[in-house]
Amino acid sequence: MKFKMMYSFLNSDFDIVEEALEEAVYADSALLQEASLHLLQAGGKRIRPLFVLLAAKFGSYDVHIIKKVAVALELIHAASLIHDDVIDDAEIRRGKLTVKAKWDNRIAMYTGDYIFARSLELMTEIDKPEAHKILADTMVELVIGEIEQIKDKYRFDQNLKDYLRRIKRKTALLISTSCELGAICSNADQNLQRKLTRFGYYVGMSYQIIDDILDFTATEKELGKPSGSDLLQGNITLPVLFAMEDLSIRKEIIKVHENMSRKDMDYIIKMIIRSNAIDRARKVSNQYLEKALALVEELPQNQAKTALRSIAKYIGKRKY
Repeated sequence: MKFKMMYSFLNSDFDIVEEALEEAVYADSALLQEASLHLLQAGGKRIRPLFVLLAAKFGSYDVHIIKKVAVALELIHAASLIHDDVIDDAEIRRGKLTVKAKWDNRIAMYTGDYIFARSLELMTEIDKPEAHKILADTMVELVIGEIEQIKDKYRFDQNLKDYLRRIKRKTALLISTSCELGAICSNADQNLQRKLTRFGYYVGMSYQIIDDILDFTATEKELGKPSGSDLLQGNITLPVLFAMEDLSIRKEIIKVHENMSRKDMDYIIKMIIRSNAIDRARKVSNQYLEKALALVEELPQNQAKTALRSIAKYIGKRKY
């Protein structure tokens, strides 16, 4: 089943969210608006707004209220990507030039800041103090995660605990918060709020691990960027950690630097793929996925439950 078919009952609501996303980044400055729209219009699966909408289906669902939360979460994600591309000096994302590549670092940083600010402005329309506290805490952790990633670049002696803590902050928390805020802002039962929050965390961990696997196994066309980009930028992911347990592979991996030739990088990618590192990383992803699916079974039966189950399985099994 195609990904969008899994939540087709939300199609009209998603159209509302997409329209609200574009409205949210309207700016008096034509340059700022164009730069803001650049990444948003490049596509993406809209995982975070999707989880906001689905979690809200377990409460009193009103798309005109919940769209504000969905848009705010997607804007935070988009802003973090724009800032990431500056830090990583990345030229391509989703098959298009990054904001920093199309304009420059200064425009990209201010665009990211503007999008962050707009997300917070949108959330002020939600009369839920606990939602604001949760979102603020999540943004703090997100920034800490990004700082940790910078600090850990090309640090080949890090361990599994370092990696899991980093992807929790970098990815899983924002997905978890999407589920939590969707449930809170629709006044879902508190027990359901807790289950949906935990579900989002487990799915987020699985999602990021699969992303890290795909960095080696998917093609440049599928990824929208060159394969092995994460490692080339110094990000030590789970497949790399597992591959480095083989000392002969470790000897080659620790030579990686940002100006490494494509030929040398491709050789290292092949070594990682031929090892058992990909299979082992997938097993860890599956462990998180199984926990997420177990929580889904505890939710009341409705269309959203069916969609959450299908989407979790898709996320954990996707090939690109």
